[in-house]
Amino acid sequence: MKRMRRLRANETIRSLVRETRLSVDELVYPIFVIEGENIKNPVDSMPGIYQYSIDRLSEELDKIVSSGVKSILIFGIPKRKDEQGSGAYDENGITQRAIRFIKEYSPSLLVIADVCLCEYTSHGHCGLICSGEILNDETLPLLAKMSVSLARSGADMIAPSDMMDGRIGYIRKALDENGFVNIPIMSYSAKFASGYYSPFRDAAQSAPVFGDRRSYQMDYANGKEAIRECIADIEEGADIIMVKPALAFLDVIKEVSLTVNAPIAAYNVSGEYSMVKAAAQNDWIDEKRIVLENLIAIKRAGANIIITYHALDAAKWLNEQG
Repeated sequence: MKRMRRLRANETIRSLVRETRLSVDELVYPIFVIEGENIKNPVDSMPGIYQYSIDRLSEELDKIVSSGVKSILIFGIPKRKDEQGSGAYDENGITQRAIRFIKEYSPSLLVIADVCLCEYTSHGHCGLICSGEILNDETLPLLAKMSVSLARSGADMIAPSDMMDGRIGYIRKALDENGFVNIPIMSYSAKFASGYYSPFRDAAQSAPVFGDRRSYQMDYANGKEAIRECIADIEEGADIIMVKPALAFLDVIKEVSLTVNAPIAAYNVSGEYSMVKAAAQNDWIDEKRIVLENLIAIKRAGANIIITYHALDAAKWLNEQG
């Protein structure tokens, strides 16, 4: 008789043969920065997550640094929006000013800057529009302009999330031409049109005012298309590729990991976070066990980097485990 349980007898031996391990170094924590002063707004649909004004941001940065998490993904929320999303590439915009503050206050943190127009446009879409159509090629120069502006402000990495075709090559060229040849690009390569984003849209105030994003984000029924998107982004110059969301797309993460030779990020998105939080607040689940199990599943599927709102809690639990 095969006795597989021999290697499960106690924690010491289980740890000795454990196939997948999770490290704090692999976690990225998203933050939301909003215009104004003395603001710490709770995001009701995301328990424990807040919008911070820059003058209150040090509170969050202190928690991040003390947790051991080394990387953050920043989203800015401007006071004024317009059809061109001009705040996205304003040298004195909310995200640009926040990055400069972060790099001065917490220089050890790796700052990844999300690149998309949706938080900055009055219509809430990720590109320019004309007669209800989201324009692809006309949007690319603005994404490139935003990327250069964020790099100039001190961003360590650029993360385009818009899903416009050809934007990685366009951004890479603009960064190189402006002297940012060493700034890597983490592309939201396989970003699905998902129902799991609703709490994020509360946090980033970025819900579209008409229609939806299915004409540019991926159909969640498609897996092979995700491979094509990832390969195309690598060919255009992406250094890291991303699958988003994570938990409902573990099969895609696995297939991408088996196909492409590049670091893979997975975004454990707001809806995934909020479901766990809601269940935990009702004492329906053991939050710590579920969070660590979910993160291990994402890692086991093939992700090298996990972007998650659970990062600070997970870091605490991982540090407690030693």
